[in-house]
Amino acid sequence: MKVALMVAEKPSLAASLASILSNGKCSVRKGSNSACSVHEWVGQFRGETTRFKMTSVCGHIMGLEFVGKYNSWDRVDPAELFACPTEKKESTPNLRMPYFLAQEARGCDYLILWLDCDKEGENICYEVMAAVSDSIHNVHSNRVTYRAKFSAITEKDIKYAMDNLIHPNENEAKSVDARQELDLRIGCAFTRFQTKFFQGKYADLDASLISYGPCQTPTLGFCVQRHDEIQTFKPETFWYVQVSVGESPEIKLEWHRVRVFEKEIACIYLNKVKEQKEAIVEAVSSKEQVRGRPQALNTVELMRAASAGLGIGPHTAMQIAEKLYTRGYISYPRTETTQYPTNFDLNGVVRLLQPSSEFGEEAKAIARDMTHPRKGNDAGDHPPITPMKLASRNELDGDSWRVYDYICRHFLGTISRDLKYRTHTTKFRIGGELFTATTSALIDPGFTKVMTWQAFGKNELVHQFAVNDKVKISDVRLVESQTGPPDYLTESELISLMEKHGIGTDASIPVHINNICQRNYVAIGSGRTLTPTNLGIVLVHGYQKIDPELVLPTMRSAVEQQLNLIAHGSADYRLVLKHAVEIFRLKFLYFVQNISNMDILFESTFSSLSSSGKSLSRCGKCRRYMKYIQSKPARLHCPTCDETYTLPVKGSIRVYRELKCPLDDFELVAWTNGAMGKAYPLCPYCYNHPPFRDMVKNSGCNNCPHPTCAHSLSLLGVSSCMECERGVLVLDSTMTPKTWRLVCNGLCDVIVNCFADAVKVTVEAESCEECGAQLVTAVYKQEKSPFKDEVTEKKGCIFCFAEFMPLVRDDTMLLLLPLLLTSAPTFLSKSLRLRSTKRSRCAETMPVDGADGAEVFAAEVAKEAGEGTKHPRTR
Repeated sequence: MKVALMVAEKPSLAASLASILSNGKCSVRKGSNSACSVHEWVGQFRGETTRFKMTSVCGHIMGLEFVGKYNSWDRVDPAELFACPTEKKESTPNLRMPYFLAQEARGCDYLILWLDCDKEGENICYEVMAAVSDSIHNVHSNRVTYRAKFSAITEKDIKYAMDNLIHPNENEAKSVDARQELDLRIGCAFTRFQTKFFQGKYADLDASLISYGPCQTPTLGFCVQRHDEIQTFKPETFWYVQVSVGESPEIKLEWHRVRVFEKEIACIYLNKVKEQKEAIVEAVSSKEQVRGRPQALNTVELMRAASAGLGIGPHTAMQIAEKLYTRGYISYPRTETTQYPTNFDLNGVVRLLQPSSEFGEEAKAIARDMTHPRKGNDAGDHPPITPMKLASRNELDGDSWRVYDYICRHFLGTISRDLKYRTHTTKFRIGGELFTATTSALIDPGFTKVMTWQAFGKNELVHQFAVNDKVKISDVRLVESQTGPPDYLTESELISLMEKHGIGTDASIPVHINNICQRNYVAIGSGRTLTPTNLGIVLVHGYQKIDPELVLPTMRSAVEQQLNLIAHGSADYRLVLKHAVEIFRLKFLYFVQNISNMDILFESTFSSLSSSGKSLSRCGKCRRYMKYIQSKPARLHCPTCDETYTLPVKGSIRVYRELKCPLDDFELVAWTNGAMGKAYPLCPYCYNHPPFRDMVKNSGCNNCPHPTCAHSLSLLGVSSCMECERGVLVLDSTMTPKTWRLVCNGLCDVIVNCFADAVKVTVEAESCEECGAQLVTAVYKQEKSPFKDEVTEKKGCIFCFAEFMPLVRDDTMLLLLPLLLTSAPTFLSKSLRLRSTKRSRCAETMPVDGADGAEVFAAEVAKEAGEGTKHPRTR
């Protein structure tokens, strides 16, 4: 029997596709990477009985990175990044996705790809093909690998796609590779240089990264351009004549001159009008007007509407739309098309929406009198965004329902009648000056019956006038006013500008807007307006002083056009990439040479490091006090040496007992992430410049393998962490003598509280013969000793020594209990030891019978802590 491997882009999508294709008769098993499931069933493919295996990836399998040393900010000149080698690495190594796919592909005859139908999806297609190339023979052949093209997760669409499989588009995949490499080289070079340059000089930038992006920066440029227009705007005073006629109601007339900027001239007109007691009707006209129904919904319009009408940012709106799509409620949400295909079943979608309690009545009315949709733009990618399955308020959360409700109402609006209204215009002449009164009367609400937020405001004229009628003037006055500046750009307006100038794609536009917000370049105000911060303004003005093209949309627009040529097979991938990289390399070199032009702006806006912060700890080079800069990113700055040292993000820093690092003489500081969080001491110099080859940069003393330092991993490490693979439980003495804890020095957040009231706790050189952990000695005052016979000092293993177990807090023991019961051999029998280093004194672990040890340990824990007790995890 032939076997076909199918791969979707997300686990949830794979489940939906498998259910449809197998008619709900598939078996499910967990994949070896635990993140993806495998759905299996037997069916027909190419006229043969075939066993299908449907699984998924989790987005991109591979990511582009620089090779080796080029990932270091300190060892590499950013200019080298334009020519240095790159490599593809796993995007999420923990998932082991290439291995998982290769494993599932063994013995398969076909590969059927169900990735998202856009350029990114095509790129992932080739990542999957590369991952399974050793498992599926001749995987690049059109007789082996197939591509499903679909736009909605419905039975009709999916089965149609299965019956009409195509092949992956290599040109589109290459255009994504080119964009990734360009963005990596350009973004990293500019970002590294300006981040190091400015963070080493100024304290109150309030940004951990001063980034540059070929799309991100022009996006910021639009916001700053509007800010500049507001700041340079000079209000002008103007005057206009305001006249009211009639009684009950009084009608205000509009002056045909609108306004004048000379008060003397305005007074002349005013006097001419004041001389008259009546206004003469000179002309009366009536005209029917039409407000057209909307075109079919595409991605950009959805983002604009979500921001302007729903108050939901474009990035969040697209995340919601993706979830609605994968659950089958709407069609594919990334499309540039605003025209329904000729074979699109409009009646079927209307019937689908009729049972709704929200807009069902409107759908029924539209079904009886459906209008053909307006002609739009067919971009040749996907149909417009339309509802595919009926949902109720109870099925979706608040924002998801609002987005879904808008999509449904917009669809119904596209097949409704146009809004019609009649305008009545009456022209009055008063002392030679012409005035008008215009009112509107609704004829047919059309599409606004379902798109209620666009409903027509009635202002029908009560009095009907005829030519030569005379109407009494009730009030005449001269009104003074001023011109006003434009408002800050809204997200909706910014999206329109990005689309107009070709900045980003429908998929990346929300990402770029989200980036400039997260990087503290703009702040979101009321009405989803975007107000540039001082940092955003100075950056854009700096680029404009050095090289305006760095911030203008024309550069990126030209690059996007070249990338589109690659996608269409009209341009060579390597030549386009080489040309674009060389242009930006020359621009980068010019930028570096003229950075002083931007620095002048920073000097006038931000405070220097030497004049900021508060004195904290001593520098190991000059022995003067360094200043602690708390604003992002946290730093220590030595004004004497003019050197800056980064510190851990978040948390707080304090001097650690005025102790010094034995390697460089810098005073140690203690970092803590709150009273219940992790903590460790660190040397500011070692944190930035690791003294040992196997010590990771930005590590504290609990990761340092120094053989004699009293704060190092070598002297304070107790055992390997029970939760993460690489972590080591290290004795944390930053809060002593009140609190003693074992803290994981890895990425996990395991904390073991122990030895309350101890005066001193020491990690010994010997290791436990039972579990391999380092032995610990605890010293108490006689009146607080927890040991029998008033013994004040004991040595043993914190995990195995019976007298030590009650000294571990109950909630911590209960945290460890399930780990011991479910994985006793793992916890007790495996090698519990510190990571081997050339200078560490980690003891070799002896093999023991872990199961017996686990039973004894668990019994002791249960006895001390109380079985069944509810407890908070110590995290």
